[in-house]
Amino acid sequence: MGQRRICLVAGARPNFMKIAPIVRAMREGFDRLQPFLVHTGQHYDWEMSQVFFEDLAIPAPDHNIESGSGSHSEQTARIMVGFEKLCRTTSLDHVLVVGDVNSTLACSVTAKKEGIPISHVEAGLRSFDMTMPEEVNRIVTDALSNWLFCTERSAIENLVREGKSPETMFLVGHVMIDTLLFHCDRLARIDPATLESARFKKELPRYGVVTLHRPSNVDDPAILRDFARTFAEIARHLPLIFPLHPRTKRNVKRFGIDFGRTIDRATWIYGLS
Repeated sequence: MGQRRICLVAGARPNFMKIAPIVRAMREGFDRLQPFLVHTGQHYDWEMSQVFFEDLAIPAPDHNIESGSGSHSEQTARIMVGFEKLCRTTSLDHVLVVGDVNSTLACSVTAKKEGIPISHVEAGLRSFDMTMPEEVNRIVTDALSNWLFCTERSAIENLVREGKSPETMFLVGHVMIDTLLFHCDRLARIDPATLESARFKKELPRYGVVTLHRPSNVDDPAILRDFARTFAEIARHLPLIFPLHPRTKRNVKRFGIDFGRTIDRATWIYGLS
C-alpha cells in the first residue's frame, strides 16, 4: 500500500495546540501517512496564529484558505468554499479535524459532501448548552465523522446515547497533554531569564494571569464592566497580567472600559481608578 495523504485541519488558536503533536507523530512515526496541513485562516494575525506555529514547532501549512474574520455564517461559508476547491484539486484520502471551532464544522461538512472520510479528534465532548456555537459544531462534526477519537469515557457515553456505533470510537487520551509534555522538555533546556515573563517575575514576586475572550463574556458592556470591577478587587491583593484577545481588546476600547495600565500586548491590572 502506498502513502495515504491525510489532511489535517487547523484554523484557530485552540486547534494549533491540538494539531501540533499529531503532525509530529505522523512525520516521525508513520511512513505510510503523508500529513497535508491546511490552515483555514480563521485566526490569522501574529498573536493568534503565527506565534503558535513558532512556539509549537508546527511546520508551515501546505495550504492556507485565508478565510479571515466575520460572523459565524460568513466565516464558515468562506472556509467551506475554499476547502471545497482544495478537495477538488488535491487528492486527499482522509480529513482529520480537531476540537470544535468553525473550521472543524466547515471542513467536516465539505469533506462529507465530497465523499472523503473524516476523523474527529476530541470527539464526544458536550456542554449540553446549545447557545454555545462550539456545541453546535461538536454535534454536527461527530454526526458526520467516520472515526471518533475521544479524550475521556464520558465522551464515549455521549456518543453512544446519540446513536454512534462503538466500533467507530477510540479512547485515546488528550493531545493537549502531548503538547504539555513536549513543552516541559523544551522548557527544561531554556534559560528562564530569556522568557517574556521574566520581566514580570523580576518586578512582582507573585501575580496572576487572566484570559477572557468568549463572546458571552466580552460582547456585553455590562458583563465586561463586571469583570473589570472583579479584576480590580483581586488586583488589590494580587497583580494580574491580562493578555488581550483581539475581540476583548476591541470591546474594551469600544465600551470605554478601564482595565488598568497597558504594557505591550498585555494589560497589567493594579485596580481601577
